[in-house]
Amino acid sequence: MHRLSRRSISAVLFHTGGATRCRNATAPIASSNIFHKSGGEIDEKFRWYSVLATRQSNHAKPIKPFNLGSSHPFLGVRYESTAAASDSFNPPSEKYEYQAEVSRLMDLIVNSLYSNKEVFLRELISNASDALDKLRFLSVTEPELLRNAVDLDIRIQTDKDNGIVTIMDTGIGMTREELVDCLGTIAQSGTAKFLKALKESKDAGVDSNLIGQFGVGFYSAFLVSERVEVSTKSPKSDKQYVWEGEANSSSYTIREETDHAKLIPRGTRVTLYLKRDDKGFAHPERIQKLVKNYSQFVSFPIYTWQEKGYTKEVEVDEDPSESKKDGQDDKDVKKKKTKTVVERYWDWELTNETQPIWLRNPKEVTTEDYNDFYKKTFNEYLEPLASTHFTTEGEVEFRSILYVPSIAPMGKDDIINPKTKNIRLYVKRVFISDDFDGDLFPRYLSFIKGVVDSNDLPLNVSREILQESRIMRIMKKRLVRKAFEMINGIAMSENKDDYDKFWENFGKHIKLGILDDKDNHKRLAPLLRFFSSQSEDVSISLDEYVENMKSEQKNIYYIAADSVNSARNTPFLEKLLEKDLEVLFLVDPIDEVAIQNLKEFKDKQFVDISKEDLDLGEKDEDKEKEMKQEFGQICDWIKKRLGEKVAGVQISNRLNVSPCVLVSAKFGWSANMERLMKAQTMGDSSSLDFMRSRRIFEINPEHPIIKTLNAACKSNANDEEALRAIDLLYDTAAVSSGFTPENPAQLGGKIYEMMSMALLAKWGTSACDFEKQETSSIHVPETIEAEIVNPPAAEAQK
Repeated sequence: MHRLSRRSISAVLFHTGGATRCRNATAPIASSNIFHKSGGEIDEKFRWYSVLATRQSNHAKPIKPFNLGSSHPFLGVRYESTAAASDSFNPPSEKYEYQAEVSRLMDLIVNSLYSNKEVFLRELISNASDALDKLRFLSVTEPELLRNAVDLDIRIQTDKDNGIVTIMDTGIGMTREELVDCLGTIAQSGTAKFLKALKESKDAGVDSNLIGQFGVGFYSAFLVSERVEVSTKSPKSDKQYVWEGEANSSSYTIREETDHAKLIPRGTRVTLYLKRDDKGFAHPERIQKLVKNYSQFVSFPIYTWQEKGYTKEVEVDEDPSESKKDGQDDKDVKKKKTKTVVERYWDWELTNETQPIWLRNPKEVTTEDYNDFYKKTFNEYLEPLASTHFTTEGEVEFRSILYVPSIAPMGKDDIINPKTKNIRLYVKRVFISDDFDGDLFPRYLSFIKGVVDSNDLPLNVSREILQESRIMRIMKKRLVRKAFEMINGIAMSENKDDYDKFWENFGKHIKLGILDDKDNHKRLAPLLRFFSSQSEDVSISLDEYVENMKSEQKNIYYIAADSVNSARNTPFLEKLLEKDLEVLFLVDPIDEVAIQNLKEFKDKQFVDISKEDLDLGEKDEDKEKEMKQEFGQICDWIKKRLGEKVAGVQISNRLNVSPCVLVSAKFGWSANMERLMKAQTMGDSSSLDFMRSRRIFEINPEHPIIKTLNAACKSNANDEEALRAIDLLYDTAAVSSGFTPENPAQLGGKIYEMMSMALLAKWGTSACDFEKQETSSIHVPETIEAEIVNPPAAEAQK
């Protein structure tokens, strides 16, 4: 952490008329020294001054700049106010033309080179850091350059009311000739010249670690400014000069600074007069945020001018009427009431207090340090699964810290949207960008988070130019290798739950890598995990599968399905389970495509057991010949009946219980792939029809149904019931093999019809006899004509 020295904390004081005054106009008294009175009162002898004296304070009256006459010696002045103009004579400024066609080059810089206006502050801070670095290097052989005891730091102040931003440094500064040479010629860098001189000197082996080398960083100020003023004082010169330029001008002016209130002991002050639309950059909070984002790890302390506050108790006059209501006597001593108020003031605040962790020795950094840096940098609340800290040397040198998150991000899919902002690229500790689309990591490793700091990449270029950099390609290759080492470390860990958690969150990314990155198949394949016929609850690796293979087994068998339950019950497994051969269950939509791209693992070929020509390692040619003679006729009969629905009918070597199965051609789609292709919004129906016609119908000659149909074929090939049984057999085989029936309603009708025939065959005769018996046993009485009985009265009348 940068510590503010006593000199920078305490202002240089001198006596004026017996009163002590603050001579330093831009380095106010530190907040630790202002509350030296009880009750939080501030000593009236001390006041705070800003380089922007036109700004009105919220808690104090406007402060006028001191009138510094010749009778007062110059005592270590840090920064002076730029608000009020001096009454002294100002020599006329000289006008210069840029040594380039500025109208076009400025347009290129403002509209093309930089894709984000925010980078102007990054560039100017980098230039200030270069000036401080250069002074530090030169002072080793020229100690007199530091004769003005001023701390090496950077200070940024804003005036949001007037839209002014001021960046100040205490670096080497520039002479008049250097102003013309560096700021008068676009794309010419004083830093680059200094580096060249270092290389040509005897001290060429010294690591200068300067940042700006391209030469257009300063002109990024015109991204947001309509006018820029540079006031600079070199310790090699007795005079201070001011450079002024406007955004749409082809010339600039240089004049000598004669206003004593604006003189500085050493360094450079850059004042930006912002455009109307960009005055939002003059807010102190925004400047502080940009410094923390882009220049957090600059090696020199950066201070920003911030509004602060402290609480204190103040007395409150009590209402006399309330005192009488309380029955208090006027003669009694009244207790004074107080209230807490917040006093506002402005002061410098250290903004880049965090040191870059990647520059430290990995042996000195604890796991807690890595985890804290991860949580703070990427706004995470869970600790990472793994991390790696490394430095690469050779053709490209850079430092990096990479992390594997413990959980996938919520609410979005990184595979679909690879712009995750998970990798933060720094050049010499200055943040460049976190918006990479496969430049540093391939899409399937977009979940990796971390920071990369390189000394070889040029700083003052946009992200689009970095994409074409050869250095970026070399960095990408090495970062991917380190990421694999980190993931392998999780896989080889004794804690198996860590890799289970990793696979649950990022397994699809690894499978996508099989599709996208053929060069890294050997690194990706050991990371894959699948369920199998011998491990339905716990996924296994391909290494574990190969270790459990039978001695006579030559291939790795797999079946693709929509679930483990469907894969377990498929008829394709019957013969393999009988032989105790393990089969991988590919239940994720991307699994089958990934395995087809992988093709082999440790010289073992992947074989889909749902495809034709399945080789299980045993063949009896005599038996096969006998079976073809016995069932060759029924195969032709079934093929004739099914027609274009199948490409052929064969005797199966994979069935043990089921009567038949529908397999895919060797280069056709499996049932699972056909289902996935149907679900595609932009699927090609013509290719779907072609792949469907490549199905192979395999029959089990040992099954009673096939034996019965074989007898029916030989006795009466045109029997309508037998032909309808073939149709139903095909539809049933399609469903059991994982295919979707073309006409589900028609299939249902066939099943109902067959059920009716089966029921009638077994229960039909008994039911009819029982009905006849019941009908015959019912006694129907004979119809008798009713006898008419006359009443007695009627008989008497007769």
